[in-house]
Amino acid sequence: MQKYDAAISGQISWVYTQDLDSTAYFYANVLGLECTRDQGTARIFATGDNAWIGVCQVFADRVVEPKGGMISIISDDVDAWYRRLVDIGLSIDQAPHRLEQFGIYTFRIKDPNGYLIEFQQFVDDVAVVIS
Repeated sequence: MQKYDAAISGQISWVYTQDLDSTAYFYANVLGLECTRDQGTARIFATGDNAWIGVCQVFADRVVEPKGGMISIISDDVDAWYRRLVDIGLSIDQAPHRLEQFGIYTFRIKDPNGYLIEFQQFVDDVAVVIS
């Protein structure tokens, strides 16, 4: 396979909404993410170095369709995220737990549109690196 020298400088995962203000409030005030770019009908929230979640008002062929997708936020302290979200009153179906199959410690929530957000910590080295 031919290799190309095309560097990737970042990544944005987009979610779509009918109610931009309440969804942006969730990402900014419930999750505490910094809004690094406000484009009017879209807002971009930083999750780490060169990684963001974009929230956009539906338009044209875009739809609110959370089925089958998930945004995973990697953290070294999943328990602290869980306590923070429970303390502010967020209802969470399942406490943090291990998923041995993937070598992670995790819990999930849903944003106001039903998109799954997973808080995840790697606890075992089960990944296979492909070079």
